[in-house]
Amino acid sequence: MSLSLDHLAVSAATLEEGAAWVEMALGAPLAGGGKHPHMGTHNRLLSLGDLYLEVIAIDPAAPKPAHPRWFDLDQFQGPPRLTNWICRTDDLDAALREAPPGTGTATDLQRGDYRWRFAVPASGRLPFDDCHPALIQWQGALHPARSLRDHGIRLTRLEITHPRAPALRAALTGLVDPRVRVETGPCRALRATFDTPNGTRVLT
Repeated sequence: MSLSLDHLAVSAATLEEGAAWVEMALGAPLAGGGKHPHMGTHNRLLSLGDLYLEVIAIDPAAPKPAHPRWFDLDQFQGPPRLTNWICRTDDLDAALREAPPGTGTATDLQRGDYRWRFAVPASGRLPFDDCHPALIQWQGALHPARSLRDHGIRLTRLEITHPRAPALRAALTGLVDPRVRVETGPCRALRATFDTPNGTRVLT
């Protein structure tokens, strides 16, 4: 089953704090996103050309859902940081059959005119200590990357470090993207490098 890199997620204690951090780091304003009622979260977005970056946080105005929020946001603490990466598939059910246990259950979601199916893990946390990508299948032709203002920022490398890197690489055989590197290290880490009009910038 083929996978494509779809977007990156920066988690934050508040949406305002996360947006300010990304805007300072990458030198471009974020666009308005929206709310996710099923998850009690909200986001803001930034174009990366063929991809996009989202800053996501718990929406204080939304009721707490009865299930864990995605991206392990219920446990999030500390400053904003890059926490997750998301891969797109044309057949989420087939992708989940090949994915590691705990990748999630296909869930129908929407935000405004956008419709998608998302693999939501029961615990809120993905396999390999949250280093495995979340999986998404967009419904219809609409995709956020096509509607966002392009500020000339491009992802050049996404490094995922994990003690069990060989097993993680084996779980990602459907993903072919030269920007994604899975490396062995003593602890889990995500590091994204960007080419911007202001030079090379990094988010971790």
